[in-house]
Amino acid sequence: MFAIFATFLLCLMSVSRSAPLVCEKLVQPLNQLDPHYLEGRWALVAGSLNNLPAMEALRLRDSITMYISNSSETSNFSYTQINRFGDQCQYLHYKLLVKGSTFTFDVGNRFELNGTLLYTSCPDCVVMRWIVKSNKRQSEDLYLLSRRREVEEKERFRQASCRAVRKEIPFVLIKHQ
Repeated sequence: MFAIFATFLLCLMSVSRSAPLVCEKLVQPLNQLDPHYLEGRWALVAGSLNNLPAMEALRLRDSITMYISNSSETSNFSYTQINRFGDQCQYLHYKLLVKGSTFTFDVGNRFELNGTLLYTSCPDCVVMRWIVKSNKRQSEDLYLLSRRREVEEKERFRQASCRAVRKEIPFVLIKHQ
């Protein structure tokens, strides 16, 4: 009986330790990323923002699609974000500089927008942590992007629960209608 209890206790300890390790990896920057991996079309699947007005603005969008293309230089990219509100679209164009797992948006001196690419267990996803600083807003945003319009609930839950462990706000799921 003691052997069964000891085995159960060891299994319980190994399971309880594995979840934090998974989260620990999911909140870490990517070590090696070929910047060309970012090229192409991405759908914003979910977002987590710690600025409430920005979070509410995110909820109003029906979908967000991002296109990233490379210029002639290896670390300079063109970034186009299309925000869909019903039957209307808003197009935002920026320059994007990627160095390793960090990136900087050139938004014309209106505000600072820097970030980090984080690990994800989703094979065709990317997680971007944005640090936004302006006179009106300072926030840390986390976005789950995918080549697909929808990602398994399990993946969204894993990303969101790791954020919750770190005492951060939950994800807003994008509708993609």
